Amino acid sequence: MKKPGLTTWIIIAMIAGIITGLLIHHTASIYWIGKFADGMSILTDVFLRLIKMIIAPLVFSTLVTGIAKMGDTRAVGRIGAKTLSWFIGASLISLLLGLLIMNLVDLGNNLHLPVPEVSEAVKLETDSLTLKSFITHIFPRSFAEAMASNEILQIVVFAIFFGIATAAIGEKGKIFIRALDALTDIILKITGYIMLFAPVASFAAVSVILALKGPEILITYGKFILIFYLSVLLLWLLLISISYLWIGKKVFVILGNIKDQVLLAFTTASSEAAFPRLIEELEKSGCPKKIVSFVLPLGYSFNLDGSMLYMGFASLFIAQAYGMHLSFGTQLTMLLVLMLTSKGVAGVPRAAIVVIAGTLSMFHIPQQGLLLLLGIDQILDMARSATNVVGNSLASAVISKMEGVLDD
Repeated sequence: MKKPGLTTWIIIAMIAGIITGLLIHHTASIYWIGKFADGMSILTDVFLRLIKMIIAPLVFSTLVTGIAKMGDTRAVGRIGAKTLSWFIGASLISLLLGLLIMNLVDLGNNLHLPVPEVSEAVKLETDSLTLKSFITHIFPRSFAEAMASNEILQIVVFAIFFGIATAAIGEKGKIFIRALDALTDIILKITGYIMLFAPVASFAAVSVILALKGPEILITYGKFILIFYLSVLLLWLLLISISYLWIGKKVFVILGNIKDQVLLAFTTASSEAAFPRLIEELEKSGCPKKIVSFVLPLGYSFNLDGSMLYMGFASLFIAQAYGMHLSFGTQLTMLLVLMLTSKGVAGVPRAAIVVIAGTLSMFHIPQQGLLLLLGIDQILDMARSATNVVGNSLASAVISKMEGVLDD
């Protein structure tokens, strides 16, 4: 008999948390509800500290190896420039769509969660953010200081320089890249260990919010899932429409050929599961192997459209839940932060959680809000994974058309 997986345990913990929270909400006094919330917060704080522990080394190792393996920027050439331009455009569309929809529906404001004391002492004056302060802040005075304080943007800047320089020195650099590859594997193994604690954190987070807020919060969960799935469909329409401008009706041929791989990614909640057969199906659709072999692997690191949509979506939802109004300038800054940091850990299991945690930390938004979504993350991840497959497949076809090698 197959043992229950992590997702199963998280779902079980979420259900147990709902039942426990509702029982306490309806039977305990306000005093004991507060005591219960204080006790459970220890579990959530431990999980959040473990997540924060791996953010800095994971961003650095994955981003450096990704840049270095691309080789010298001149060698990447014409195809690389077109591919990265497409990826950046698709990522911006995904992030903007997530932020726009959350501003329109204003879903998180229904929760009215109290800001934890730990965040009140370091609350960010979001309205005072300026372009000058943002630009000067992203350049580190010390790499060690950036790592110690989990300054993700500063780590990204250093990693970009480090990755390009590592690729430029040739064979000597490859030795260090192999070491960083090993470091990445070690950190991913640590991530797996940390995620074993996720069901406990999920139980604690859900039970506390149900005890404090009652059954009304369940309506918010349902609305969140529904609105996110509608947002995913809208993103699909945008990506298909933009691709249609380049490849015309061929876009429907591509979608028809990859439908099984999209379904596989959806049911397994893993875009990587569809990767092997996806290459084959795109070749059958008329995309040359040399283009597909370049675009798809790069896309699985730099072009996860579904994940990008979710990052903007979830970050703003959590800010709204704590009643933190973010100005237009601050949201634009958040978009740029997500744009950069997501390129460092895209493709990593639970990457969205790590990236959102780092972003919330930078804007001093309580990270406890991230745990509110952990229980439904699997449902959301199914849509994200399917979207990632669609986005990378369309990118392969469009780049092939730009190069004049798409077989009609």
